[in-house]
Amino acid sequence: MHKPYNAIFLLALMILPAIAVAEGDDITWNTVLKSQFFAGKNIDESNAVIELDAPYRAEDPAIVPVKVTSKFAQSKDKYIKKIWLFVDKNPFPFVGEFEFFPESGKADLALRVRVNTYSDIRAIAETNDGKFSMTKKFVKASGGCSAPIGADLDEAMKRLGKVKFRLDDGIQSGQPALTQLMISHPNLTGMQMDQMTRFIRKSHFIDQLKVTFNDKPVLNAKIDIAISADPNFRFYFVPDKAGELKAEFTDVSCESPTSRNVCNKGGSYSQSYTVSP
Repeated sequence: MHKPYNAIFLLALMILPAIAVAEGDDITWNTVLKSQFFAGKNIDESNAVIELDAPYRAEDPAIVPVKVTSKFAQSKDKYIKKIWLFVDKNPFPFVGEFEFFPESGKADLALRVRVNTYSDIRAIAETNDGKFSMTKKFVKASGGCSAPIGADLDEAMKRLGKVKFRLDDGIQSGQPALTQLMISHPNLTGMQMDQMTRFIRKSHFIDQLKVTFNDKPVLNAKIDIAISADPNFRFYFVPDKAGELKAEFTDVSCESPTSRNVCNKGGSYSQSYTVSP
């Protein structure tokens, strides 16, 4: 469970004008995130292990596309174990912790995130030899975490938990296959106003995700409110034979959008897809 942030610090982040946040501002990383998540770890800042791609100016702060590209293929001898994503200036900066395996083929990941104010987005990778590296991109966006829910929340709740897989045509046995996982879920932040009732809706978001192929792990993730509504993930796995690609996930509701001390478990969902390379 993540430690709660200082309330005054969080309030400042939520009301700070976007223009006041300068590119290259590492205050949140140096004073909060590094010690909270990587205490005692040496982290090399470079693009040698992973590279991060994000728009400099986002068209929509609630669905900012982010892509992490690894610089080498996954193998039993050398592979990326985990990738963490943070949006430094979000009220809750933690985006997700993504675990990869040799069976992933590539530790590449694409998704859409919410950005609440001008901020660095940073990705930290851990390789199987225990080394850490970090890369970051500055993004100009504002209001992503509090963007209105819209008038179709009831319809969105009816679709809750529905899952679709999409694979590229012509996948080959033994080769990394690009896979898209689309989940129907509003992923409420706890900072959004319901346009019908004018009340702030309580947070309700996916917190755990597991993808397997023939019961072997491909991708595990701990995720949070910065993931956009209707989460959409792109990743790889290696289909060595015909089998079952399966996604399992759970959701949770929390009393505070910025603390995980009081949360209630929600539902569990799963969906399978037959793969024939």
